[in-house]
Amino acid sequence: AGSFQDAGVIQHAYNLNFPLHVVPASSAQCPAWSSFSVSSPAVVLEAVKQAEDRADAVVVRLYEAHGSTVVAWLQTSLPIQEAVLCDLLERPVSEGHLPLEPQGMRLSFTPFRVISVLLVLRR
Repeated sequence: AGSFQDAGVIQHAYNLNFPLHVVPASSAQCPAWSSFSVSSPAVVLEAVKQAEDRADAVVVRLYEAHGSTVVAWLQTSLPIQEAVLCDLLERPVSEGHLPLEPQGMRLSFTPFRVISVLLVLRR
């Protein structure tokens, strides 16, 4: 019922195409943990990968999936020293430095925009 956004079509498609797999582990209790979260259901975190030319950095790629203009907060539990917007070849873009705020990194999306963020890790 309603729009594809209201019905959660994007999330259901990911659940169908990339199902979670159960891996046997010890019976020790582990606290729940997630390395990344995004504040908007319209924004999909598509990839997290090690940076090509930097051993101390990862690249995170996100896109806006609902055809809307939205501001989303990217949060991470990783020890981040610096966050910089970059192009698809991982080159920093001008005026691309992102302030690290308590609620994460503020990202502004236009419809279907892809954003790549280079996250430099603290040593």
